[in-house]
Amino acid sequence: MTKKIHFSDLGLVNTKSMFAKAMKEKYAVPAYNFNNLEQLQAIVSGCVKTKSAVILQVSGSARNYIGTSFLPHMAAGARAMADELEATIPIALHLDHGNSLELARECIDSGFSSVMIDASHHSFEENARLSREVVSYAHDHDVTVEAELGVLAGIEDEVVAEKSTYTQPEEVEKFLELTGVDSLAISIGTSHGAYKFKLKPGEEPPPLRFDILEEVEKRVPDLPIVLHGASSVLPEHVEQINRFGGSMDNTAGIPEDQLRRAAASAVCKVNIDSDGRLAMTATIRKVFHENPGEFDPRKYLGPARDELISMIVHKNNEVLGSGGRY
Repeated sequence: MTKKIHFSDLGLVNTKSMFAKAMKEKYAVPAYNFNNLEQLQAIVSGCVKTKSAVILQVSGSARNYIGTSFLPHMAAGARAMADELEATIPIALHLDHGNSLELARECIDSGFSSVMIDASHHSFEENARLSREVVSYAHDHDVTVEAELGVLAGIEDEVVAEKSTYTQPEEVEKFLELTGVDSLAISIGTSHGAYKFKLKPGEEPPPLRFDILEEVEKRVPDLPIVLHGASSVLPEHVEQINRFGGSMDNTAGIPEDQLRRAAASAVCKVNIDSDGRLAMTATIRKVFHENPGEFDPRKYLGPARDELISMIVHKNNEVLGSGGRY
């Protein structure tokens, strides 16, 4: 039997104090997904540079890709890297879109400090029942729990939904009473993946449903709210991908001004995955175009890591407002 690891032994924290500070000071904590070492290094470096707390996220499939035995060591390495840079920024390790109690338990037992149970595609009753089961186990280990109410459209990693279902504010209070979750992802118009909206040339993305966000905030003023699918799909990265051999037409993300507005509300956590992928892919394509004979991974993953650091610095300082908070 594999020895259980508590997140505190890895130098990690759960999200309670992160969210309390974010709600009080009106900013959002960045939650960046990673799949490999270079992404993790970039996330830590960018958050150290900006003095920002950070939530390191992996989905179930990313956990399998990395290797379940590697993850605790990578998380401990992230903490050590920040310490070496003399940064005391809080770091959490979070399961993104967990789909079962069994997966949540495995992650908690291997050092995760936060888990998400996504049963939003089930009925309200089944979503609440499964979320409550995860909360019961997680809270026994001081691990925080995120759930989701409403469904986000789009495709990213193992999350697939053809259409969105907006969160119903009147269901939120009942859901919280039934589950005891620590934070809640709501659906207000964000979506997963790089192709969030089908837009005609010159057309702008539809605005987020701030009326839903404000109603939830009014009904449950102390609830930490989470936005999934919040990448902006930065045009410069899409253009660079296409210029150097890629094919990503008609992509559109969440405008940064809308994310700034959300981050100044009760939204305490903003998930960013696609933007990180696009930044690295754009850089790798450029390196291969300019140096077609290159075969040393350090020569293309290194520049890709640097571009991701720059993107994270921008996000933390200019969009989420988390820079300089620690």
